[in-house]
Amino acid sequence: MTQIDRIYKEYFTDVYKYLLVITKNEALAEELTQETFFKAMKNLKKFKGECSIYSWLCTIAKNTYLSFIKKQKHFSSLSESENNIFDESSLIEKIEENETSFEIHQALHSLDEPYKEVFQLKIFGELSYSQIAKLFNKTESWARVTYHRAKIKIRERIK
Repeated sequence: MTQIDRIYKEYFTDVYKYLLVITKNEALAEELTQETFFKAMKNLKKFKGECSIYSWLCTIAKNTYLSFIKKQKHFSSLSESENNIFDESSLIEKIEENETSFEIHQALHSLDEPYKEVFQLKIFGELSYSQIAKLFNKTESWARVTYHRAKIKIRERIK
């Protein structure tokens, strides 16, 4: 088994789930995951080991997605909402409501990075703070603080 085969087998599902959180589209996530591994295969010799393979693959995946978005020229308009998010459990309930979900996604879409991505990984990807920290090569405290700041920013935008 070659090195890229081992990496593919070990990380395919994780990279796919990461892209699924970002894209919210199974077919697109699958396509971008394949493209991510194709790019990784072409650039494996350039990987210097300064971060984990998972972080490297997710960086490639995110950049692949951003390139896709630029090609599609698909930008959503942003608007304010009058609803309020009080805690994580009520947030999940509100996401399940269609109209409120759209308003929350609009507010989320307007967040800057890394708040947007950390929030998506925590809520939609159901990743732990530890997993998020590893992805960003940061501490678990950084992930926790970033998530809570994102939550505050969303609350402010949908008031």
